[in-house]
Amino acid sequence: MANQLPIIGDWYNDLALGQIFEVVAIDEHAATIEIQYADGGLGEYDMDSWQQLTIGPAEAPEDAAAGYEMSQEDSYVGDEVLVPMDGGNPLASIEPESFTGFDDF
Repeated sequence: MANQLPIIGDWYNDLALGQIFEVVAIDEHAATIEIQYADGGLGEYDMDSWQQLTIGPAEAPEDAAAGYEMSQEDSYVGDEVLVPMDGGNPLASIEPESFTGFDDF
């Protein structure tokens, strides 16, 4: 029986169903706990139902990203930040207009 709120990102084993799942969100306003099973399926429990579950802690599956349809190679692609050589600031190429009688600089 679960007697406390879960932690987002932790994995649990539903002992009655024999399925492991990750807690992905807790919505306190709606009083729901959103989960994602290891196969990618989504589920939701209300806070009262969560208290009635027979669960235990579980280890994350070897390929925990499989439920998100990502391979291990995909998780490393695009992790670095790309910065353009010119800084990417379009305002840097605009020249100020000069007005007679005003000194902006």
